[in-house]
Amino acid sequence: MAKVLISDALSEAAVQIFRDNGVEVDFQPKLGKDPAKLAEIIGDYDGLAIRSATKATADLIAKATNLKAIGRAGIGVDNVDIAAASAKGIVVMNTPFGNSITTAEHAIAMMFAVARQIPEADASTRAGKWEKSRFMGTEITRKTLGLIGCGNIGSIVADRALGLRMKVVAFDPFLSSTRAEKLGVTKVETIEELLPLADFVTLHLPKTEKTAGLLNEDRIRLMKKGAYLINCARGGLVDEAAVAQALHDGHLAGAAFDVFAEEPATDNPLFTAPNVVCTPHLGAATSEAQENVALQVAEQMSDYLMKGAISNAINAPSVTAEEAPILKPWIDLAEILGGFAGQVTESPIKEIEIEFVGKVGELNLKPLTSALTSALMKPLVGEGGVNMVSAPIVARERGVKIAETRKDEQGAYGSYMRLIVTTEKQTRSVAGTVFSDGKPRFIQIKGIGLEAEPLDFMLYTTNADTPGYIGALGTKLGDLGVNIATFALGRSVKDGEAIALIGVDQELSEATLTEIRALPQVKQAKALKF
Repeated sequence: MAKVLISDALSEAAVQIFRDNGVEVDFQPKLGKDPAKLAEIIGDYDGLAIRSATKATADLIAKATNLKAIGRAGIGVDNVDIAAASAKGIVVMNTPFGNSITTAEHAIAMMFAVARQIPEADASTRAGKWEKSRFMGTEITRKTLGLIGCGNIGSIVADRALGLRMKVVAFDPFLSSTRAEKLGVTKVETIEELLPLADFVTLHLPKTEKTAGLLNEDRIRLMKKGAYLINCARGGLVDEAAVAQALHDGHLAGAAFDVFAEEPATDNPLFTAPNVVCTPHLGAATSEAQENVALQVAEQMSDYLMKGAISNAINAPSVTAEEAPILKPWIDLAEILGGFAGQVTESPIKEIEIEFVGKVGELNLKPLTSALTSALMKPLVGEGGVNMVSAPIVARERGVKIAETRKDEQGAYGSYMRLIVTTEKQTRSVAGTVFSDGKPRFIQIKGIGLEAEPLDFMLYTTNADTPGYIGALGTKLGDLGVNIATFALGRSVKDGEAIALIGVDQELSEATLTEIRALPQVKQAKALKF
């Protein structure tokens, strides 16, 4: 039974979802604020469910010897060391859709609040003043809203703004013209094009290396004079000091911020600027949203731990619960092909190409590519140095290019995978398929056809195709006390190069390989483990 620790406050309904899915739950909602105690016990768990209080640091992850998944109830994963988790093969999930409506509504509310100066007017009225003339607002109808980021939350904001009879322009490098037309927004190609058009600008994008400081002083000055700026996305996307200055000198009419570069925000240049509305990161702070993300993370983690399904993962390809059992035998095959190539390749790898032929090409290929790449890289970087989650990163760091190709059904096998490895010295290939029994089979090595079931321990040889080799090899293995389980042969042309893939009952020692390599026909001999 999988075991999950909940170290932050999640609802009882989320706890019950884990239990209903057969997952043992340890609910300790205050543990996230006690990192020392958390580090003591984290090694006992397969999953860790958190909100923002728990900090999944590299040190904590190093002690998480059994951890397979970290689930963040919410969007932001700033409190999780993604690189450390990826290196250990821990899937990090968030819940990007559970609080989308709530966050979008907060952005709209902030836009109204700053346009009508509601917080200041409220404070003035409560102080016994009646300053109607002081709080002259701005009408939103027929104004232009500029969206920077038009993904899940941004598209909801667009829908609400259109309902308010606003015109919406959007910048998002991933927004297609078709999608923009469906949303009813006008797509622009650059931020510089958007800023002078908008009466209100609102941000809806994550903070990354590319987006940090996105609205700098120069871009803020491109905004229309008298415009309003709203940020309910991520702190650090905007130069807050530059916004404050633009408010002081009248270039901007107002700003509304729910997120800040430094949080908790106790001192910020925006706090003394005119017509600013500030809230303490409340975008997802509704009871409905908190319940939604808690339930969602419980469902996602249960699906992964019990069924192998991956959804909303930050560092791994998604696999639905329906896909998982279909993909399982092909993932096994991918690991076999990658493991074979990794063990027989002796020079640095420059490029790998994976051909998906027939029906396998219709499947979700990302998990297959990750599994194959991981198995391929493992003999090169050492056990524990790579896994399905970190494989693409490790390959990229080592300069290995990865290409995927889908092909229609061809040849004797209706559906199969072929791995083509290009090194500094040569290009070689290995292919395999999944038989009706659900087990993988080798069907081709170096372009030479053969059929072999992968076993735990195998011997692979390339040899001259001359009479007597099979007998000589069999006799040698017998003399060395090695029992043969299976024996598969193949050759390119008569009297040319041949290959043999032999299943054996035990791991082959280096001394045994030295004896085999001494046979006159043998060109290469490799011990394999799967």
